[in-house]
Amino acid sequence: MEATVSFYPIVEVIEEAYEIPQLNRKRRISALLPHDYHESDKRYPVLYLKDGQNLFDEHAPFGNWAIDKSLEHLASEGKKDVIVIAIDHGGEDRITEYLPYFNARVGNGQGELYLDFMRETLIPYVNKKYRTLTSPAFTGIGGSSMGGLISLFAGLNYQDMFSRLMVFSPSLWIAPRIFQQAERFNPAVPMYLYVYAGGKESGNHLPNVTRLKSTLMKQGERYGNINLHLSLNPEGTHSEHYWREEFPRALDWLYFRER
Repeated sequence: MEATVSFYPIVEVIEEAYEIPQLNRKRRISALLPHDYHESDKRYPVLYLKDGQNLFDEHAPFGNWAIDKSLEHLASEGKKDVIVIAIDHGGEDRITEYLPYFNARVGNGQGELYLDFMRETLIPYVNKKYRTLTSPAFTGIGGSSMGGLISLFAGLNYQDMFSRLMVFSPSLWIAPRIFQQAERFNPAVPMYLYVYAGGKESGNHLPNVTRLKSTLMKQGERYGNINLHLSLNPEGTHSEHYWREEFPRALDWLYFRER
């Protein structure tokens, strides 16, 4: 009898308390590898996702994205060649950690220090530990809400690190300066942005996201190198349920769509 092939990703906890020297904190970081990772010497693109607690933990209090199940389904269709690195958020430090600017209500953002951690510590470690395609052309970052905001900021400011952005329901309201950066965005390399928003999030959410799209598309028409897909769900609320639905579509567009 022929054995059934399992397409479920290999899930590894890199470390339960990985050191973040730039912020003097520790964090759990996990890797989801293609199911056949150990059967070849192939190298893979990488996607770094925020809010690791909410990505595939069945006991997450607000639900989870079920990225493990999405990766399994995509792999069954032959779309398996990507490594996902899940970085837990910082609990009570989450907002400031993902905030790239000063905000009068929150205070100084630590987003740049967080991205320094990724550039100086985490990405070199992952590239050494796993068989990755190390070029920014194969490296992505993504998240939702504040995680979507810091992912967008990373793409606008660190083209030497990331070229593929998965931006779900970004908290643009807390960082209006990001629109100024979008107005000056002139990438030297092709950038791919998958942006999602729900119609039943906050009152100013859709206007902010459509403004972001309009601004970036104008920059793309002017300079090129900006490839943006905006996905809108009129019924979508600010919740893991809808980000869970969107994740496989976003991953497919960013990593498996023929250009």
